Amino acid sequence: MPLSWIYGAVMWVRNKLFDLGVLRQVEFEVPVIGVGNLTVGGTGKTPHTEYIVSHLCGSYKVAVLSRGYKRKTRGFIVANSKSTPDSIGDEPWQIYNKFGMMAKVAVCENRRKGISELIRLYPDLDLIVLDDSFQHRWVKPRISVLLMEYGRPVYKDRLLPLGRLRESAHEINRADKVIVTKCPESLSPIDFRIVTKELDLMKFQKLYFSRYVYDSLKPVFPDECRFTVNLGSFTEKDSILLLTGIAHPHYFVRHYRQYPCRKKVEHFPDHHDFSRGDIHRIAEKFRVMKGERKVIITTEKDAVRLVHNPYFPQDLKPYIFYQPIRVDFVAGTYEQDNSLVTDLISELHLDSSADAPTPASRSDMDSQSGQPAYGAPYDADDAADDNIAGDGISDDYNDYRSTYSDRNAADIDDYADTPDRDFGSESHRNSNFNHED
Repeated sequence: MPLSWIYGAVMWVRNKLFDLGVLRQVEFEVPVIGVGNLTVGGTGKTPHTEYIVSHLCGSYKVAVLSRGYKRKTRGFIVANSKSTPDSIGDEPWQIYNKFGMMAKVAVCENRRKGISELIRLYPDLDLIVLDDSFQHRWVKPRISVLLMEYGRPVYKDRLLPLGRLRESAHEINRADKVIVTKCPESLSPIDFRIVTKELDLMKFQKLYFSRYVYDSLKPVFPDECRFTVNLGSFTEKDSILLLTGIAHPHYFVRHYRQYPCRKKVEHFPDHHDFSRGDIHRIAEKFRVMKGERKVIITTEKDAVRLVHNPYFPQDLKPYIFYQPIRVDFVAGTYEQDNSLVTDLISELHLDSSADAPTPASRSDMDSQSGQPAYGAPYDADDAADDNIAGDGISDDYNDYRSTYSDRNAADIDDYADTPDRDFGSESHRNSNFNHED
């Protein structure tokens, strides 16, 4: 508790200095949309960034700027065909892999410098989307989009290290738009009213609700894939190994409860760089699993790192698939119309003469497009129309390390309700966070 008080006091003073103009924010002529959150990881920043980019990059000149968390380089870098997750970070690489033909993607630790460089290199940009930017107050975005998990609302959370809040829940008033993410399939009017009342937003703020849609599985190594996977045909005689390296794996794991097949879970820290030993452990676990049919299923963010991993065994490549997800805004939201993209265009005063923005097609951008049924030949055109959005989450807390609590371990355990589940060693449950001032 005292640590949370100290941390909260420091953040309060920092925010007050910005509010009073002692610490000066920079606002750029090119509109900047900031996407961020108040909590440590797991709210869905990357999928929502991709949602915004996908709906705007077909009609406007868009750039995305990220810090490039856990990359092995420094400075300002514009992504290109030679970029890798090591050089620009897994989430920027994921975004570039999808939208690189239609939007610029860059990374830089210094966001002000990064934006200035983008404007210098591409003076005709219409807007810049700044990923994970809510705490980076040195840049003043034209529109600030704040994300909050439906299952982990900020009004029920506490400041670090007691809770997961990076700063006080009252700072939500700095946001122009608040999106409640990862909502369940159906929400009743009373659910909307409860969240709306609890948040108690200002009149100028607009509230949206979104959820994830899970698309068909896709191969991590499409050139090696020999079959497609239809989990609906799996029975209790079949098995899947769920491989995760994300902040909150229980949402991912919970999705597979609907299938009767046996499940095991291998969980690693967020943004984990898989070592030779990690890959050996995964391979051995998969090989000893029983099942007439068995596959490995991972998240899209983890697939980005695995596809570049030199240690992944050749004989396992046909059996590993990733789960594409995309953002869908919940219809019928209480007193809201959910027209996020239309609102952004209107409020940023973008050229209304441009063609109406539509989601960019992934078939021209996704080098991994294609969807492998078990025993059927692989056809790369099967899933060309699928929308993909990663579950990757970038976290900004400098050398802050925490271990998954017993509560979180219990959460994951509840979702993998099979007798042969396995959640890995305690060392796999560490989370790394990094904060940029």
